[in-house]
Amino acid sequence: MKDSKIKTKSDVILIGAGIMSSTLAILLKELDPSLKITILERLDAPARESSNAWNNAGTGHSAFCELNYTPEKPDGSIDIHKALHIAESYEVSKEFWSYLVGTKHVLPAKKFIHTVPHFSFVWGEKNVNFLKRRFEALTKDPLFEPLVYSEGINQITEWMPLVMKGRDPQTPVAATKMELGTDVNFGALSRGIISYLETQDNVSVKFHEDVRDLEREKNGLWNLTSTNLETQMTEHHEADFVFIGAGGGSLPLLEKSDIPEADGYGGFPVSGQWLRCKNPEIIESHFAKVYGLASVGSPPMSVPHLDTRIIDGKKELLYGPYAGFTTKFLKQGSYFDLVRSLEFTNIYPMISAGMHNLSLTKYLITQAMQSHDDRIDALKEYFPNVNKDDWELVVAGKRVQVIRADQEEGGVLEFGTEVISSKDGSLAALLGASPGASTTVAIMLEVLQDCFPEKMKSPTWLAKLKEMIPSYGETFIGNPELVQKSRAYTKQTLKLNYHS
Repeated sequence: MKDSKIKTKSDVILIGAGIMSSTLAILLKELDPSLKITILERLDAPARESSNAWNNAGTGHSAFCELNYTPEKPDGSIDIHKALHIAESYEVSKEFWSYLVGTKHVLPAKKFIHTVPHFSFVWGEKNVNFLKRRFEALTKDPLFEPLVYSEGINQITEWMPLVMKGRDPQTPVAATKMELGTDVNFGALSRGIISYLETQDNVSVKFHEDVRDLEREKNGLWNLTSTNLETQMTEHHEADFVFIGAGGGSLPLLEKSDIPEADGYGGFPVSGQWLRCKNPEIIESHFAKVYGLASVGSPPMSVPHLDTRIIDGKKELLYGPYAGFTTKFLKQGSYFDLVRSLEFTNIYPMISAGMHNLSLTKYLITQAMQSHDDRIDALKEYFPNVNKDDWELVVAGKRVQVIRADQEEGGVLEFGTEVISSKDGSLAALLGASPGASTTVAIMLEVLQDCFPEKMKSPTWLAKLKEMIPSYGETFIGNPELVQKSRAYTKQTLKLNYHS
């Protein structure tokens, strides 16, 4: 391997060319057009890993139907805090996408977003009772006011005939429907943003660049060393600010940064799998995202769903997810990723989190040992008349669940996303998974707030933020006027076809 002596200097370097990095890059470029921005991507094109449509389960997460975002408290009440936060964040994302579509003409809305109703579906008296209480709690806020609830077999059959046909009519069932739900192809959105950025002055997108190391120099700049996987040449890059948005590859790079804020963080990789329908008639007969409850003892990541997807203009039908244990942090990663991520500061938190989550280990082993018939049996709960020959197994992406040090527990396994920023704001990294992509814009605004706090207060940036995201500085929660105004705007701009 030769040192090419190539050394680039940028104001901003982003590692990874998925939805996180592309969103932060275009936000920064809009806020300050003079910035020199470099994006380093290990693969040969944008969004080939976590943001890829076949790898990413985050296809419009807005908490309308995902029951794991509304857990039941010990006193029997429903905790809707996380659901409200996610729903609000998704509205922010839609506003920014409307700006990209309507003002910047980055890409047509139909290339990445479509209206697909979101449903929650449960059976059994206990679960029906839970869903009803969830509905009552959520609909007190205007974000969820359009949510509709039913226990009527005829109504639910009309909503989702595939799910109801062949089901025992004596079993109590219930469902909620949110007609304004969407399906999002984050791979297409990422590629559109990257293609647009490549046309802008002082933006460089470099593919085949595998970032191997990064360190802070005495002059305060970050020095990144990468290997070009085509030429096998070593290259060097300097920047004032670095964002690590490399999906499952973020943790190893964050560890190499040696910032104190990264101490105690580890990652637990999980592989994903889906059943994909091969029968066009079945695909055409279902148009919904139907989410259920995870089985007793299963982790939140295992929430099953029968999911209509629109991928590159073609309607698809998936069921899952099925999980499995892996030591890879990326689909195109190394089996040594997990071992290499172990450090003195995170070994104890990872062991401790593992001891506290033995049920997760058991779940992953059980999932990995399943046969095709076992997976079809799980699908039967949502599609009673399923024919196993109509479905095939496809491998999705990897996701790395965050493990962080905790004084009381030793280590805690997190099922969300987490931003880690250096104290001086010169480096930030994103770790974690769901709801991830759907809340990208809100997460990147958090990065900007952490790393550019003074500029975020400046009149110039504030005015631009308000132009890009009309609701910036306001809250959707408990604000019916803002919810209605924003949804009317994004419905028109993004060409969403739900009934108001």
